Amino acid sequence: MEKTNAKYAAYVQILEEELVPAMGCTEPIAIAYGAAKARELLGALPDEILVEASGNIIKNVKSVVVPNTGGLHGIEAAAAAGVVAGQADLLLEVISRVTEEQKREMRTYLSEHPVRVEFLDGDLVFDIQITLRRSGDEVKVRVANYHTNIVRLERNGKVLLDLPVEADDESGLTDRSLLNMADIFDFARTVDLGDVRELLDRQIEYNMAIAREGLTHSYGANIGQVIRDTSPADDPIAKAKSAAAAGSDARMGGCEMPVIINSGSGNQGMTASVPVIVYGRETGADEEKIHRALVLSNLITIHQKTRIGRLSAYCGAVSAGAAAGAGIAYLDGGGYEEIIHTVVNALAIISGMICDGAKASCAGKIAAAIDAGVLGYRMYQQGQQFYGGDGILSHGVEKTLDNVGRLGKIGMRSTDKEILQIMLEK
Repeated sequence: MEKTNAKYAAYVQILEEELVPAMGCTEPIAIAYGAAKARELLGALPDEILVEASGNIIKNVKSVVVPNTGGLHGIEAAAAAGVVAGQADLLLEVISRVTEEQKREMRTYLSEHPVRVEFLDGDLVFDIQITLRRSGDEVKVRVANYHTNIVRLERNGKVLLDLPVEADDESGLTDRSLLNMADIFDFARTVDLGDVRELLDRQIEYNMAIAREGLTHSYGANIGQVIRDTSPADDPIAKAKSAAAAGSDARMGGCEMPVIINSGSGNQGMTASVPVIVYGRETGADEEKIHRALVLSNLITIHQKTRIGRLSAYCGAVSAGAAAGAGIAYLDGGGYEEIIHTVVNALAIISGMICDGAKASCAGKIAAAIDAGVLGYRMYQQGQQFYGGDGILSHGVEKTLDNVGRLGKIGMRSTDKEILQIMLEK
């Protein structure tokens, strides 16, 4: 793809928008970010906090450990972390600079002040409203559609910011409709790596660091270590799976290390990157080849998630696992046909895996998704494939991606509600 092509600059910008650092699961961090911004507006520590959140936010925050809180978990902890120690200017690293004293202050605050959580029943899948009150003052902050998108600021009834909000509106971001598999492949092969190297090097540094952390310390169910300890020591695919799963083990377990996310999710960011990096290194690929494979995997993940939406009952690891399989195919010398058939085969195998919130089992789902991605590739290597008309598959990769997006965004809405109901009954 020539640099003069308008899509070239757009693809670089999409990567810059999506491959950003975040500490901890991104939904509790989004709550902490909104709470920190509200604290700025209030100018003091609030006497009470009200968090109103859509179902998918509640689902993804309920069970996960919030980093830099001393092991606290859930919505209340995320909000308290934001008001006590959050720095809103750090965005998704809002609670990355927390002192030990502030961790103690969070616990004290939660024991002495009410933090109410209410279900926000509306049209938006991603919707957070934070209200803080103190001595007759009240401020409100609303974050909608994506993690740092503040759409409303209000202080004592005076509206300071009020942006129009529509479901899945991401008008503040580069147009994702420009993405398609053929152009993604062309861009990955031809992009001037100087335009994306800093992004990719940071992704490699951050995501491999947390993978190593998960492989050397105990977090969650230690899925990464289980895969490592029960697989042949010289199997590059097993090493790729174990490292990616270990990163999720650590992240879901409250590890205080940042990751580079993809499409709003650290688990997706790790799934799209770590297997590609590990496989490339294990098979002797040079730095340029690994970088181009990462461009491919990241953009294919974003392309799929654009259709599905940032939050869904459809597990995002599926999209990233299929993309990682495509990245591995590229590292092996695969061309466009290998790439698209890898993705389609993988989606035929594992589409429908549910998202039931952020928690320890995400690591196992990541491993399963990578397995599907690799199997999709190995199938095509052996002259095997699934065909249009098989289940949700259609003729042509883009049509199949449309089908999967429809399934994840529309078809699983009732599933999403039922999952949330089950979780709230526990």
